[in-house]
Amino acid sequence: MKFVLWGTYCADVLERRTPYREEHLAGLKRQKEEGVLVTLGPTADTRFVFGLYEADDQEAVESLVKGDIYWRQGIWTAVEIHPWIQAF
Repeated sequence: MKFVLWGTYCADVLERRTPYREEHLAGLKRQKEEGVLVTLGPTADTRFVFGLYEADDQEAVESLVKGDIYWRQGIWTAVEIHPWIQAF
């Protein structure tokens, strides 16, 4: 199944993420290598995060997101995960 993630970043995200960035990127790299993460990144204004995942179920994606250092440290302030149907 495919899932889309939308979320928001904290204020001053570029400064606040610095101590956690390497751990965050290493985790995303692992997810990509395992085939669960398709893509993830911020909008150009760094207000929102967008991601696409492929996983067995929504709970698996939620677990990955809630385990991310950005979530645990409040860099991501809210996330929504929705099943997604790829039409094209």
